[in-house]
Amino acid sequence: MSKLLRIFLTGLFISFLGSLPLGTLNVAAMQIAITDGLQPAILFSLGSLTAEVIYVRLSLMAMDWVRKQQKLFRILEWVTLLIVVALAVSSFYAAIHPKVQQNIILSSTLHRYFLGLIMSALNPVQIPFWFGWSTVLYTKKILLPKASNYNIYIIGIGLGTLLGNGVFIFGGKLIANKLDRNQHLLNWVIGGIFAITALIQIWKMSKKKNIVHRIEHPEEHTEKFEEKIDFINKEHQHLKD
Repeated sequence: MSKLLRIFLTGLFISFLGSLPLGTLNVAAMQIAITDGLQPAILFSLGSLTAEVIYVRLSLMAMDWVRKQQKLFRILEWVTLLIVVALAVSSFYAAIHPKVQQNIILSSTLHRYFLGLIMSALNPVQIPFWFGWSTVLYTKKILLPKASNYNIYIIGIGLGTLLGNGVFIFGGKLIANKLDRNQHLLNWVIGGIFAITALIQIWKMSKKKNIVHRIEHPEEHTEKFEEKIDFINKEHQHLKD
């Protein structure tokens, strides 16, 4: 297996698995698919992954600069919390009022691509995630400080994120078709997910397990990254054999 193909598959694998846990963006994409259709949801995902790959590129090229943006990340954390709370309230409002089937925020007049771009840009949780992964990949000599390595790595990340969001988009659409007239139940469930996400965010901020802490102390999260990298390396070896 070539070096660049290995980097591409590594970025894709990491990004795909990282997109599967319930989060603000993938659940938002799912709700847009349910209420507005597949095309708006896909455009939303394309917007969100655009911001993500920009963050990854920034973390690769300017790690020292990223570490110094503590005030900015703290502000973004509060902005993200407010957005999640607003999404939860909007979903609960739609659940309580059957005539209102759409989330007011997610079904706004703003183009879905730009909505995804803005929401992802204001959600800095992906920064320490990729900061940790990139640190381990550098340590393992899998990722080298070369433009070719960065470009193929980012392409893999973008595709992995799109595939991961696709699970929620098409899965959500399938569930909606099954429930059909019980749209309010979905609104209750999605509102509950957003509410739980907000509570987790508050807990992390109160325990100082926030974005700044994870960037300043990547060694606390390195072990789990290294275990996953070792697993990926074994899979690559199997493919090579």
